[in-house]
Amino acid sequence: CDETAAAVVRGGRVLSSVVSSSVPLHEKYGGVIPEIASRFHIEYINQVTKKALKKARMRLKDLELVAVTEEPGLPGSLIAGKAFAGALGYSLGIPPVPVNHLAAHLFANFLDKKRPTPRFPFVGVVVSGGHTNIFVCKSFKDLELIGRTRDDAIGEAFDKVAKILGIGYPGGPAIEKYARRFTKKTPIKFPRAYLERDSFDFSLSGIKTAVFYYVRGTKLSRGEISRISWSFQEAVFDVLAERLVRACRKFGLNEI
Repeated sequence: CDETAAAVVRGGRVLSSVVSSSVPLHEKYGGVIPEIASRFHIEYINQVTKKALKKARMRLKDLELVAVTEEPGLPGSLIAGKAFAGALGYSLGIPPVPVNHLAAHLFANFLDKKRPTPRFPFVGVVVSGGHTNIFVCKSFKDLELIGRTRDDAIGEAFDKVAKILGIGYPGGPAIEKYARRFTKKTPIKFPRAYLERDSFDFSLSGIKTAVFYYVRGTKLSRGEISRISWSFQEAVFDVLAERLVRACRKFGLNEI
């Protein structure tokens, strides 16, 4: 939602990939503002597409398919993309191909020729600002959702904790930067939400609130920010790792 992107792909090979980010526009708010994101898409989607074609040394008439994100996501951003792709496809006589946002994240791994290609079935995980989901991926058309967040997504929790600490947006890179400076001698034991015994779901609201109350009314040094960042990050990924390992064991899979 905070990036406008276009890529040209042929035979499973990425010929070009162009991204224009609206992160600087959202930075002062500490999170994505849907209206700003939508307007940014409308303003830049044509430029990004032209640049992707030029970089791939392709012309519009060379295109055989036009794929576009259909869901899930912010409605305004999705509408901007679908309207553009629909008009482009109509002008070329090509019906646009709707793509599920989360499936695209998972299957983008098949386009990375520098890494081993995933083998079905495998456990797939999507962690972003808006989604935290675990799937059992049986084929390109058969994805079983087995776990998701019940409140905040992991990326959203990172953004909110970074805002609490006053270290900027987006929260993921900011928290990781400070966490790397921590010596790990005296970590903070933030709560881990494991929920029901057999559940693969997540809940991040509790740890976010725990950080808020921990720092409330306190003037934080850089060292203390590093300590909080490392402890928060460790708590979140402890739970994520536990879910993924348990999913592999339950479904008899060995790839994530």
